[in-house]
Amino acid sequence: MSAYGDIFTDDRLLTLFPADRTDAFFEALFGDAEEGSYDIALGYAGNTGSTLNFEIRLTQRPGKCLACNLTYGLPQVFSRHPIINVNGLVDAVAKEVGSGSATWRLGNTQELSRELHVIPLEIVLG
Repeated sequence: MSAYGDIFTDDRLLTLFPADRTDAFFEALFGDAEEGSYDIALGYAGNTGSTLNFEIRLTQRPGKCLACNLTYGLPQVFSRHPIINVNGLVDAVAKEVGSGSATWRLGNTQELSRELHVIPLEIVLG
């Protein structure tokens, strides 16, 4: 495991992107957290030099449908939604590794299975 992998453990990822952020997002979007069809979590997918690869993981909730039409437009929504707060997340990641700055890019939604879609988050440390 790389040094970055040692930093971005499951516990650290939960600190950076708490599980309750999903309910807050759906509460803001629909007025009721129970209306959400997926849970949102952060995953670490490795690095190439100073580029850190994360995934915003969308996991289908029991009894709900994780339809592609619900997730394909999310990179644009997440990039500017204040509850998801990608800018704040990237700043926290940069701080964790001792970098003063970072740039980021969200990729297109990828359907890994009917129950799991991911949005790649590429962070380039400055």
